Amino acid sequence: MPAENEQKVVLLAGASGFVGNLAVTSLLDSPDIARVYAVTRRPLGRENARLANRIVSFDQIESQLKGLTCHAALCALGTTIRQAGSEQAFRQADIDAVLAFARAAKAAQAQRFVVVSAAAADPTSKNFYLRTKGEMEQALQGLGFASLDILQPSLLLGWRGELRPLELLGTVLMPLVNPFLMGKREHFRAIPAQTVAAAMVGAIRSGRKGVQRYTYSGIQALARMKPVRTVAVRG
Repeated sequence: MPAENEQKVVLLAGASGFVGNLAVTSLLDSPDIARVYAVTRRPLGRENARLANRIVSFDQIESQLKGLTCHAALCALGTTIRQAGSEQAFRQADIDAVLAFARAAKAAQAQRFVVVSAAAADPTSKNFYLRTKGEMEQALQGLGFASLDILQPSLLLGWRGELRPLELLGTVLMPLVNPFLMGKREHFRAIPAQTVAAAMVGAIRSGRKGVQRYTYSGIQALARMKPVRTVAVRG
């Protein structure tokens, strides 16, 4: 087991996506992170001495990452049904690919797995999207990570490389609506994608064991976590 103040090696999936790309930046800006292995289907197009980009096929990811070791794994994989083209393709991206990455992370000795899910995710939901996210969470719990951190944001605020009209409308309106979402409705508050990315890195620093779920206020708290004084990773 690594010392708590030892720099960490992190495995990241989804680095080319909205939150994942921001997470790469947060990791590289963090003095407590020694190295980042970003696994993507296509070249990431970023250069940094502490960043290694591994091009993988997710149906073969376990064999392709064989021999790699890390302290923690972050998963920002995800799509929309419109992008995927069908419910089956959506499940392949949001469940099958996530679980394949998680198994590869487990084989790489990751003690902590951090995943971005969705507010109100529930394996029994009548809503296909929320049910799929809930099933993904449920399956991850069965893999036995020492620490499993599940981030459940609602609408993500920020500017993507693509135009999504409903999200654009939400980006304008939700900051006005957020103050009225209180109590049991607080978890539906929109949140900046940058905050979610910072929370993924903060989860590495939390030290919490077992399964933890974080909604709006919890994600914000994780994002504020500062690195402890670190020593260089050995080897």
